[in-house]
Parts: sequence; C-alpha cells; structure tokens
Amino acid sequence: MADRERMEEMKYMRRALELARLGEIGAHPNPMVGAVITGPDGEILGEGYHQRCGEGHAEVNAVADAERRGADLTTATMYVTLEPCSHYGKTPPCAELIIRKGIRKVVVGCIDPFAKVQGRGIEMLRGAGIEVKMAPEEIAAECRKINRRFFTAHELHRPYVALKWAETADGFVDRLRSPEEPPLKISTPGGQVAVHRYRSTFDAIAVGSGTEMMDSPKLDARKYPGGRAPMRVRFTRREPLIDQLRKLYEQGVTSLLIEGGPTLQRSFIAEGLVDEIRREISPTPLCAPGVRGPLGREF
Repeated sequence: MADRERMEEMKYMRRALELARLGEIGAHPNPMVGAVITGPDGEILGEGYHQRCGEGHAEVNAVADAERRGADLTTATMYVTLEPCSHYGKTPPCAELIIRKGIRKVVVGCIDPFAKVQGRGIEMLRGAGIEVKMAPEEIAAECRKINRRFFTAHELHRPYVALKWAETADGFVDRLRSPEEPPLKISTPGGQVAVHRYRSTFDAIAVGSGTEMMDSPKLDARKYPGGRAPMRVRFTRREPLIDQLRKLYEQGVTSLLIEGGPTLQRSFIAEGLVDEIRREISPTPLCAPGVRGPLGREF
C-alpha cells in the first residue's frame, strides 16, 4: 500500500511540476506553481497552474477546473508543488479556499520560504482537520529547483544572480576596439532570441560601466514575442556588492542578470555572489588580441 501511495504521489506531483513550468514567464515575479486534484480512485478531477502574477494561484485554477467538470471535492486529494499561501496579498489565501471546498488531503511539494507563509499554510490546513503530507524528497528537490531564484532570494535576502556572456572559441568576449567601432558579434540570430527570452525571466539586468559607455546596450526583450524588459540597475564601486544586492531585494528584486562586462562579472565571481552562469561559446575563434571572458585572463 505504501509503495502504491508513493507511486501515485510521484505521478501526480510530476504532472503538477509540468503544469508549474507553463507559468515561467507569466507568473513572474511570483513562483511557478502547479496543482492537480484527484478523486478517490486516482482519476484527475482538475488541474491548474499560476498563469499570471496578480491572478488566480494554481490551487484556485485547479479547483475552478474541477468544478467546471462537476467534481465532488469532499473526497479529493490535491497535489501542489508549493505550500498553499496563508495570507492576503493580491489574491485571498489558497489555504482558506482548500478548507472551504472540503478537500480531504493535500500533498505539498515544499514549504514556501516567503516570510508571510513559511509553514503557516500547512498549519492552517491541519488546524482545519485536513491531512497534509510532504512529497517525497526527490520531488521536493525538483519543486525547489524550478523556483531556485525565489528560494535564493527569500532565504539569502538578496536577488538570485546569474551571469551571461558569449565568447569565441579561444575565450574572447570582444576584440580590442575604439568606442566608435561596433562590438564583436558572437551570438547567432537564433541565440539572440533565446537570450531575449532568458532576459524576460529576470526582475533586473545590469552591465558594467565600461560596457554601458562603449556600447549603450538596449538590454530589452524585443526579439522574444511576449517578453518583457527587466529593470536596468547600476552598481557602484563605492559600496560593497552584497549591500547593493540587499537594497535591490528590499525593493522587490528577486533575480538579477548581469550580461557584462567581464570586469563587473569577475567582481561578483570573486565575492561568491553568483548562483548561475550561462556561457555561450562560438565555434569560431577570434585569432587576434581581444578582451578575455570573465573566467580568463584580460588579454
């Protein structure tokens, strides 16, 4: 029986994770969350995910889907990738909705690290007599991974920091040039679309002062349909990077992309403030003096 129950949990939680990923762009800056509701015989009664910040959460959409199908929720189990919220924000608490609908059991992927939740949603459900079970650790790890930016921000009180750059096969991000000359083109047109999609998943974006002065980059998401431009930020040498990151977090910034230049990126690497590196390497070498990438020598 225990093995069968675990297999069911894995099956429906994996489906909930698939649903959660559909909200990668729209749910931002909220976490991606998916929910599946099943009946006593394991049939799926309803599904949902958090589609857009400020609108219904995954649990709300799954309940609405189940009710459209005429399902009886009083014998149902809900599988949800993140602990149901317990506070009033842009929407009412999902934990209250679950209690009101009489759902008998909830399987939770992981606890919400947000200060206004942090286990309170689970306490609210259990206080109402609802059985709450945490998903297997393998699933919990996946639930945390898809929202690693959200978890990093609320656990470390600074934005999740990603570095991105493109370099030639021999490790250069640019040739030696004057400010009047255009930068070296390394990314392919297809790669540029991917970059613009990637940008649109971040709250904020930054480049170093040298890159800003030389190139005046747009740093938008115009080449990805439906993408949104992150807020541009600047860093100063007059204040520690970690202090500047904490100020961004206090302003609601939970994720930051640093696209260049190599000097600023090296500073973040040196201080251990990098959570992710996305490095595009061209098959073509520069074969000339140039500017090395953040992980290489300057020349």
